[in-house]
Amino acid sequence: MTVENARLVSLRKSKNLTQEQLAENVGITQAMVARIESGERDPSSSNKIKLAKFFGVTVEHLFYENRYGE
Repeated sequence: MTVENARLVSLRKSKNLTQEQLAENVGITQAMVARIESGERDPSSSNKIKLAKFFGVTVEHLFYENRYGE
């Protein structure tokens, strides 16, 4: 089962960034951003940290809070 990462999509769009621009800023590929956003791929711990730092939020906020209706 995949869970779309709507929070990541929302934060990226709020900064008017494409997936490619986000990828360049955090040092991952555009394809990886797309897979993370679609829920196809769970990012590594280091990529979770990079993305959270970029957006100025915690890893928990970005990837876990309210993800499963909690």
